Amino acid sequence: MKSLKDILPWEDRPEGCKDVMWRYSKNPIIGRYHIPTSNSIFNSAVVPFEDGYAGVFRCDNKAVQMNVFAGFSKDGIHWEINHEPIKFEAGNTEMIESEYKYDPRVTWIDDRYWITWCNGYHGPTIGIAYTFDFKKFYQCENAFLPFNRNGVLFPEKINGKYAMLSRPSDNGHTPFGDIYISFSPDMKYWGEHRCVMKVTPFPESAWQCTKIGAGSVPFLTDEGWLLFYHGVINTCNGFRYSMGAAILDKDHPEKVLYRTRPYLLAPAATYELQGDVPNVVFPCAALQDGERVAVYYGAADTVVGMAFGYIKEIVAFTKNNSIL
Repeated sequence: MKSLKDILPWEDRPEGCKDVMWRYSKNPIIGRYHIPTSNSIFNSAVVPFEDGYAGVFRCDNKAVQMNVFAGFSKDGIHWEINHEPIKFEAGNTEMIESEYKYDPRVTWIDDRYWITWCNGYHGPTIGIAYTFDFKKFYQCENAFLPFNRNGVLFPEKINGKYAMLSRPSDNGHTPFGDIYISFSPDMKYWGEHRCVMKVTPFPESAWQCTKIGAGSVPFLTDEGWLLFYHGVINTCNGFRYSMGAAILDKDHPEKVLYRTRPYLLAPAATYELQGDVPNVVFPCAALQDGERVAVYYGAADTVVGMAFGYIKEIVAFTKNNSIL
């Protein structure tokens, strides 16, 4: 298997760019009509797999039914996405009823790839499944009661337990929301719920004053867990989603050590400003080789974009511009 340093999707910072993170010049990497049935493809997650990458993609069809599809890539940029949605088999439960599936995240823990998503079961909750090969998928018990969104697993156990971030919500276009963490001994029963981060008061950091949600799977740095998350402000033109970063304590990730006051990335490019839901940057995956990071994000709830940065610079920016 190739080293991630050899295949990490990457583009150097543009000349004259002073931003901590910068967009891929060929964004969007996945268009809305990438497969024959799709109306939009966005808010999707990828992981290293074999000699390239695999992913789980949110593809809304032309009836605007929300579902998740598997895909593969050699370079993390050019993707082949299956034309049929994932068919789940029973994992640790026989109850795999689902009205819809959207906004997946994926991570490797121990011996398999775990997928979480927003699962429709009498309202949105957190669905869980696992796969070994991205061909067969096994659905497990929902993690929580409705209503909940943005379920993001940590890529390793914390003090011997699985850990997941989520955002309790409501059944609509949630006009509120804070990030919580929960723990499980077996990926079936969840408890020990703790508040991690709350929205910021207006106007102290207005881009994240309405609601926040965990984005990509966190990864460890010398300072702690680096988490990219989305923050939302309710403007006179509706919700505006931007991306920030937080550093969580390594052993007690319910403790936030630093959190960006300024955003790292906000809607500015045409494909972020215009689409089915304008003004959205929504991170769902981060690939990193210890020095660099490539973040995948949904743009305007329509397409998939990428942004890049150096981990040390992002950590320094988060510490030096922390709201805490």
